[in-house]
Amino acid sequence: MKRLLTVQDISCVGKCSLTVALPIVSVMGVETCPLPTALLSGHTAFSHFSFRDLTDEIPKIEDAWGKENISFDTIESGYLGSIRQIELVRELGKKFRKSASCLQIVDPAMADGGKLYTGFSQEFVAAMRELCRDADVIVPNLTEACLLTGRVYREDADPDFWKEVLADLAGLGCRDVIVTGFRKADGIGVMSLHQENGKTTCGTYLNERLPESFHGTGDIFASVLSGALTRGWPLQEAQKLAVDFTLECIRRTMEDPQRRFYGVNFEQALPMLLGRMNKAEQEKGQA
Repeated sequence: MKRLLTVQDISCVGKCSLTVALPIVSVMGVETCPLPTALLSGHTAFSHFSFRDLTDEIPKIEDAWGKENISFDTIESGYLGSIRQIELVRELGKKFRKSASCLQIVDPAMADGGKLYTGFSQEFVAAMRELCRDADVIVPNLTEACLLTGRVYREDADPDFWKEVLADLAGLGCRDVIVTGFRKADGIGVMSLHQENGKTTCGTYLNERLPESFHGTGDIFASVLSGALTRGWPLQEAQKLAVDFTLECIRRTMEDPQRRFYGVNFEQALPMLLGRMNKAEQEKGQA
């Protein structure tokens, strides 16, 4: 069984970060090892929440794993709360990527809607850029992509602008770049770039754009993408599954008259994810 390490915070209530990564990647048939960077009573959309920074625990955990000779097939990171945490994830990558096949996937969660999240600075952006240089796969939204490449964010960005941004991100050294939130007509999805054997392939995948948005959908997308890539799926198939599952989660939530404001009903969509995984694996076996 493949083993994935996911490095991000955990909210006791609120469907995001580790509380979605653990069940989603696990149901995809991948051993999922959490490394929590912070403990929150609920995510920051709540009016009141407690917060405990766990940065100082990370080196202790890393040391214990090293003594046990533990290795990972994938190291995936999401929201990181400080430059120090970024540096520690870089150290984790250097220490635990013990084979050339070990993937490093970075979701540089730090901005949206043209603005950095509260508390982040250009120094944080610079540190995140260096982490992205270490990665095989990065999954920014357009705001984050523009920050990483020094471009001015454009709300009305056309496909040519997206392609230019993808090319700039690939210049950081990443094999695969997936920029989320690509929109066209009534569809929403991703635009991506894949580099292999000197060849570059660009692609898009869109599905239905629903009239509501919810917390945590970016973490859901990144979790499915990471699980599929860890299982050896090609980029185009992995991102398609991630887009489709995220849409199914939103659809299930919109159908629920008692839905909660803080996240989506991803639990109800897990059978769809498992079914798609099983069907793809069966077809692969028959090919």
